[in-house]
Amino acid sequence: MKHTPATVALIGNPNTGKSSLFNALCGSKARVGNYPGVTVEHKTGRMIPLAQSELTYPDRNACTEPGDHLPKLEATRSTTQPSNGENHVSNANESREIDIVDLPGTYSLAARSADEAVSVDVLSGNMPGVRRPDAVVVIVDATNIERNLYLFSQVIELGLPTILVLNMWDRVEPSGITVDIPNLSRGLGVPIVSTCASKRSGIDQLRREIYRAVGTTASLLPEPSSSVEVKPAGPIPSEVACDGFPEAFRTEAESLANWLRSVGVTVDPFQVQRLLIDDAAGLSHRVIPQAVTKSFTERLTAAKNRLTDAGVSGPLFETRARYGWIKKKTSGLINRSVTPVKSNSDWIDRWLTHRWFGLLFFVAVMFLVFQSITLVASWPMAWIDEAQNWLGATVEGFLAPGPLRSLLVDGVIAGVGSVIIFLPQIAILFLFIAILEDCGYMSRAAFVMDKFMFSIGMSGKSFLPLMSSFACAIPGIMATRTIDNRKDRMVTLLVAPLMSCSARLPVYVLMVSAFVPDLRYAGSWLSLQGCVLFAMQSLGALVAIPVAWLLKRFCFRGETSTFIMELSSYKWPSWRVIVARVWERILSFISRAGTLIFITSVLVWAAAYFPMSHATVDKSLTELEALRLAPESNSETIAQLEDSINRERSRLIEGSYLGIAGHTLEPIVKPLGWDGRIGIAVLASFPAREVIIATLGTIYALGGEASEEHDGLKSQMRAATWPDGTPVFTLATAISIMVFFALCAQCVSTLMTIRRETNSWRWPIFSFVYMTTLAYLGAMLTYHLVKLWL
Repeated sequence: MKHTPATVALIGNPNTGKSSLFNALCGSKARVGNYPGVTVEHKTGRMIPLAQSELTYPDRNACTEPGDHLPKLEATRSTTQPSNGENHVSNANESREIDIVDLPGTYSLAARSADEAVSVDVLSGNMPGVRRPDAVVVIVDATNIERNLYLFSQVIELGLPTILVLNMWDRVEPSGITVDIPNLSRGLGVPIVSTCASKRSGIDQLRREIYRAVGTTASLLPEPSSSVEVKPAGPIPSEVACDGFPEAFRTEAESLANWLRSVGVTVDPFQVQRLLIDDAAGLSHRVIPQAVTKSFTERLTAAKNRLTDAGVSGPLFETRARYGWIKKKTSGLINRSVTPVKSNSDWIDRWLTHRWFGLLFFVAVMFLVFQSITLVASWPMAWIDEAQNWLGATVEGFLAPGPLRSLLVDGVIAGVGSVIIFLPQIAILFLFIAILEDCGYMSRAAFVMDKFMFSIGMSGKSFLPLMSSFACAIPGIMATRTIDNRKDRMVTLLVAPLMSCSARLPVYVLMVSAFVPDLRYAGSWLSLQGCVLFAMQSLGALVAIPVAWLLKRFCFRGETSTFIMELSSYKWPSWRVIVARVWERILSFISRAGTLIFITSVLVWAAAYFPMSHATVDKSLTELEALRLAPESNSETIAQLEDSINRERSRLIEGSYLGIAGHTLEPIVKPLGWDGRIGIAVLASFPAREVIIATLGTIYALGGEASEEHDGLKSQMRAATWPDGTPVFTLATAISIMVFFALCAQCVSTLMTIRRETNSWRWPIFSFVYMTTLAYLGAMLTYHLVKLWL
């Protein structure tokens, strides 16, 4: 009979090696997704069985004997003689499968953020569609046990079997710290395992305790040795931190819990505490039925008022009680050297967090990241583009011209290419993020930039996502996951698309080179074209400052978040963790945003293809391909046929659904100085901004292969006129187009990524509306101002 896998949750403070421990327990295979109804990610993996792990991860790099205080479990094999005469080998370690759930890193279960709220709901069994864990593993930094035990003191009050892991055990002795683990285990009432997750040490001892905690093959596990008593993970210990809460608070909590039970609502004692102390994340909305919400709110308010009158208010008493409990439990068991040990991290921080040198180093790191995203990624992106063109040409060689070939080449292959083309930038960005996070520098970077970012309504952690968005908004938006505060993250996510990404550059280059005079100043050192190009590249970032302020002022109100960040010790990055994180982000992008991008690309192709008949173009293409294969082909005949095909395609796109929509929009875009042809090109570029160049090439009968440097395209655009003979493209029109593209949300990939990151259609729609409105007004204002100036 197959059993349902047991579930064990991993939880811990940030920078305690939780990801490394998860990878050590489960290997590289993990399932990543969002919890129902929220944007917080969860990662789940199947724990490697003991027998397999002993072969896969031998403890060759033991860290000061991690886990030695635990009883040993030897793998045994027994042989029986079945009726068929064959030897049957049974493994004593065969047991119920266990799923490990990696909960978000958090400092407490106070539920003041989305991550903390998810952890509370999962551990309490209130997350819809998610089974409550059978046990919890709390990971703490072995060099900061007392501070990390704050979260542990909350977890054990949930009544789940709990295991405490002292990770990064290899740093304990060099830091001048000694820990009496056996007596600490007795005092806390839970088993304790010391590990070095990055070196895979102590992992098998942890697996044995996990098996014991979920009640798996209990008869096969030996009893603890007589010399060391290790309590099994189990119910709430007899003495917990909340026992030190004021009597008035405990009385009110018990009264509120009794009332909830009387109306048929089952809420555990820990949740009642949270409701009384601080319900910033809206716990009451998730655990209290709507039918009793009004009565509950009245009772909760009255209870809080009575506590205030009794001098018991705010979370301060909880902090005092928990740290008092921690001090009592660890007294004499955790000792530090009388002479403080000066670590390498302290010496490095003197420079990297310095007021001026720290800023210079940060700028240098960001320059390296930015250059890598734009330059290094350009090589694999070029290879992907060449592969896409080769595949399209191969399909064209097998299929005759027609709707099917056009669908496969211009719809499917182009759609897949529009997804894969972003992977190098995403991989490089998250490679740097993973390295900077794992080595410990990311928190220093946030600290260095916090003062400046705070002045514009964001946190120091917002800088890297915004900087990355200059290369591409997609990895920049995905990088906002590093921002803990939800309001700061949402503001950063919504202004990131305003950064001038690389896809806008071809539009700027075309318009600047074709319509901005090549004037030189300061002895020819200063170019007007260069100044305009720089202004366009900077415009989005400048506009983002007031936009961020307005979003914080009206959409994400509330007190400014306090910048509190732990500066963990520097360490060498774990390449296992780094590779796993980058791979997860790539798969996440392909499976979520990539699917929507592909579908949208195919839909835009259909709008540009139908309802016109392409019989004439298909026939001409057949003739052209035959001429190119002929041994004695006439180049002049081929050129004439290509010109005929381009003119016919220009007519077809203007008569397509996309063309009809563009001409319909002409009265709307005319105040910007645009005609219907520009409107068609803008609509066609919705999947990706750079598509406007190829679309303009098609409209002006030059073919979709035209680039921003194409002299023929520039000439045709200069020659385009309105019905009265006045030119369509002027300097005012060119600047209007550039301003529009600098501020608009003309990128379906970005919008779909916002949808993926927020788990809602509300925010991509909001982003599209506010950015398009901003772009329209900015383009219209610019057009008329430049027109008046000229």
